Order: sequence, then C-alpha cells, then structure tokens
Amino acid sequence: MKLLLVWLLNALALLLVTHFVPDIHVANFTTALVAALVIGLVNMLIKPILVILTLPITILTLGLFILVINGILFYGVGHWLQGFEVKTLMAGIIGALVYSVLSWLFAAIVIDNKKD
Repeated sequence: MKLLLVWLLNALALLLVTHFVPDIHVANFTTALVAALVIGLVNMLIKPILVILTLPITILTLGLFILVINGILFYGVGHWLQGFEVKTLMAGIIGALVYSVLSWLFAAIVIDNKKD
C-alpha cells in the first residue's frame, strides 16, 4: 500500500514540476503515472551503472556531476515516453532536481515513518 502511495505522490510531483519548469510538459495524470514509474525504474537500473562509470568526474566535481546524470536520465525518459516532454538538457537537470525535492517533501509529509 505504501508503494502505491509513493507512486501516486511521485506522479503528483511530476505534474507540479511542469508548473515550475516551463520546458517540461506532461499530457495528463495517466502519463504522469507512467513517467513516474519509468523514472523510478531508470533510476534503479541505469543510474548506478552511470554513477560507477563516471566516478572520476563525480569525485573531481565533488559530487555535482550526479545532478547532470539525473538530468540526462530525466531528459532521456522525456524523449522516450510519448506525452512526457523535456525540451532541453538544462530543463532536465532542473526538472530532476525539482522532482526530487517535491517527491521527498510529499513523502515526508504524507507517509508515516512508524513501523507497520
């Protein structure tokens, strides 16, 4: 049940990102649900590989290159999914950052951290 709630909150966060970043567009709530699922899968499967491959750059930039990796993945999902559009890489970086903050904020407010 908690997983379903997190998924819905992430879709809501994705819809709100479109209000903060003008170069990101989501067609409807169903598209936001699919995009939130794909973003979660991409972050779980592809992001760790990219982080390991770019570890020297990440160390040189004191971890800031991970923001670029997040933006590239967000941008990639935007080009892969129909109905979810990310126009520029910079919009992807800013959108990924705003999406992460909103997702974290919604989860902190709504989800009770007590043991079930």
